[in-house]
Amino acid sequence: MIKVLERDRGWLRRRGDGRRTSLREVGSTYVHPRDAVISVQRLSKRYGEVIAVDDLTFSIRAGTITGFLGPNGAGKTTTLRLLLGLAEPTGGEALVLGRRYRDLDQAARRAGAVLESRDFDPGRSGADHLRVLALAAELPPSRVNEVLELVELAAKDASRRVKTYSLGMRQRLGLAAALLGDPELLVLDEPSNGLDPAGVHWLRSFLRSFAAGGRTVLVSSHVLAEVAQAVDHVMIIDRGRLVADARLDELTSDGQTLEEVYLCLTARRES
Repeated sequence: MIKVLERDRGWLRRRGDGRRTSLREVGSTYVHPRDAVISVQRLSKRYGEVIAVDDLTFSIRAGTITGFLGPNGAGKTTTLRLLLGLAEPTGGEALVLGRRYRDLDQAARRAGAVLESRDFDPGRSGADHLRVLALAAELPPSRVNEVLELVELAAKDASRRVKTYSLGMRQRLGLAAALLGDPELLVLDEPSNGLDPAGVHWLRSFLRSFAAGGRTVLVSSHVLAEVAQAVDHVMIIDRGRLVADARLDELTSDGQTLEEVYLCLTARRES
């Protein structure tokens, strides 16, 4: 069901054929916190006078791929950092599998995340980077080769120093690290950045296979055409506030593309 904030109900948007139509609320995507893989309630984050995240509330159920969209500076990465305990909220709460991320038992086995493609020791090989992470998380060393195979990072590349990697190879290494614990949830920030078309196709197929097993993906991206092919649910954030929360097929049910809906909802209009 489509969920739109009160301030956006009745706001008129223009269709491609020139007619105007209101984006209306036809239901709610609410999921009870005990049934949610991710539950965010009235989450806010301020940096001085700047409001980065403004009273966000949403829930994500298991077995879905949710696209988290918004303009630069909309609050997407800040929201993901709050979710993963990398920043403290000013107000509200963000729960992963019913608990704060930092309170999860064996967090690496429950949720994996990729927020930065530069979070590596450039002098260490890709395989060694994964071995260190596996040791820290008390995971079997054999898991390193398994995830390298999953992300299709060849052994000869895994033995190279990370400083020689392309951006696409770093993205694959980051995903391999997130998969080490065979988690129930993946949180990915711009995972297709730097991938060539074949890599983007592979990532899309991988995420669909991951979710088909009942696991969950939250993915932030600017590549709307790719999101439209990969996700089954969409959340759009603008200036720190959630402006849409809907299944993809409902959001585009009137014939508009995801890009058209996105541009309408994130247009910089006067308050």
